[in-house]
Amino acid sequence: MHESPAMSERLLHPAAVAAAVATVRARILELAPGRDVHLIAVTKGFGVDAIDAALAAGCTTIGENYAQELQRKMNEIRSRPVGSPRPVVHFIGQLQTNKVRTIAAFVDVWQTVDRSSLVNEIARRAPNATVFVQVDVTDEAGKGGCRPEAVPLLVEECRRAGLVVDGLMTVGPTSTDATLTAHAFEEVRCLADRAGLENCSMGMSGDYESAIIRGATHVRIGSALFGARPQPRAPIG
Repeated sequence: MHESPAMSERLLHPAAVAAAVATVRARILELAPGRDVHLIAVTKGFGVDAIDAALAAGCTTIGENYAQELQRKMNEIRSRPVGSPRPVVHFIGQLQTNKVRTIAAFVDVWQTVDRSSLVNEIARRAPNATVFVQVDVTDEAGKGGCRPEAVPLLVEECRRAGLVVDGLMTVGPTSTDATLTAHAFEEVRCLADRAGLENCSMGMSGDYESAIIRGATHVRIGSALFGARPQPRAPIG
């Protein structure tokens, strides 16, 4: 699990971000009328200006994937005058246990809890934290998540450790096959229902519509709001 590379600078236009947020929200309303679906603006790979643009557009919750990047951004935001807008932070990337302490002060919700060692470290560094248990339903290397059959035990471990389990989280298949994607989201929704959990965080820019149709309560949207991520800077020297 690696930290993100340094990204080249690319200024975002707040008006364009606001229009994109409005478009996604309108689509959510079409797909889930009368149901609350939480929009998480995924700002990984972008600068603090993306967070500012999301906040200005009324999107108060952001998602970040990398501990070092989150730490840098939040230190900048917290250096601003008292009363300046600050986002609600969901950590949505795979997380090394030894990185928990570096971001515990910044994270409001930990969405990628998938093993006992991470449960214990979050409970140690952020007592009573809110978490999602991440489930792997694709068998794709590098995505993280516990096996579906391990969900009940891991949920119970979280609760015994004093953590608040808010729901389940998954990353859909890399394949764009609609049937595979639908099946994955349906499986996670069923697992959440069996565990008595209301919330499911599933669906990103390319598949959030399928996720909402199948019961997502949280969607994690990046490129549909901010465009393509900046390219890593070329090495110097």
